[in-house]
Amino acid sequence: MIRPFQGMAPKLGSRNFIADNALVLGDVELGDDSSIWFNCVVRGDVNYVRIGARTNIQDMSCIHVTNGKWPTLIGDEVSIAHNVMLHGCSLHNGVLVGMSTTIMDGAVIGEGCLVAAGSLVREGFQAPPHTLVAGWPAMVKKDLSEDQQQLVASIWSRYVRYKEAYFQDGWPMAEAPVLTEPRPGFNAGHPYP
Repeated sequence: MIRPFQGMAPKLGSRNFIADNALVLGDVELGDDSSIWFNCVVRGDVNYVRIGARTNIQDMSCIHVTNGKWPTLIGDEVSIAHNVMLHGCSLHNGVLVGMSTTIMDGAVIGEGCLVAAGSLVREGFQAPPHTLVAGWPAMVKKDLSEDQQQLVASIWSRYVRYKEAYFQDGWPMAEAPVLTEPRPGFNAGHPYP
């Protein structure tokens, strides 16, 4: 479902795939060729969510924000694996977040990072670019090897192919609702609930 909230409707790019049982709500923007897969929730109801181009949000992931304080910002060519929780954090371009990871408010994950499966990234954590972040709580373990960098860079393009295969199989491209009286988003003055 793609639903408005308080006059704010999600804004979509071209050739987006949003599974019919995912929920994308409110002040959310999605870049071209991005995909949101089955049973995901992207809630822009108390702050805004921005998702870049060629980014994939995989099954059962949840993306939320912090009222009046932390939006969630996700760059281009990012892969969010299955069952990930992102809350009020920022992920730069080319990041791969492993399955069942939680990234908390104010955390910033640098370009090209790999966040290992099952990690807990605490509030305000800063990950330098092209590093391996892992643990409970997460720590920077090392710079990524060449092989790890290639792995991180390979996932997003697979998901662009996957969503195109769904389109070829007859699944619809996502369409944003059209509002007769749209209201500005949170970063343009919408009052926080």
